[in-house]
Amino acid sequence: MPEINKDESKPLTTRDWLAIERTKLANERTFLAYFRTFLVILGTGVTILKLEFFSDLKSYGIILIIASAFILTIGVYRLFRVKRTIRKHY
Repeated sequence: MPEINKDESKPLTTRDWLAIERTKLANERTFLAYFRTFLVILGTGVTILKLEFFSDLKSYGIILIIASAFILTIGVYRLFRVKRTIRKHY
């Protein structure tokens, strides 16, 4: 995206405003995809730890729980970084 100086910029047209709103919504959808992935991996890890049938895979369950925390962290970081970038330019 080209940088726009707020002091020298023209007022946004309806099309520009709608494009910014679409970008904000796409950012939220991306975060929700990260969050959905986090929940599935966390749930899988907890299930592996709780079911006796998977007792030989307990280390794999722990790895999944730790990985889910990283996925959530990345998703939250990206959400706020992109929000900040959008606000900075518009």
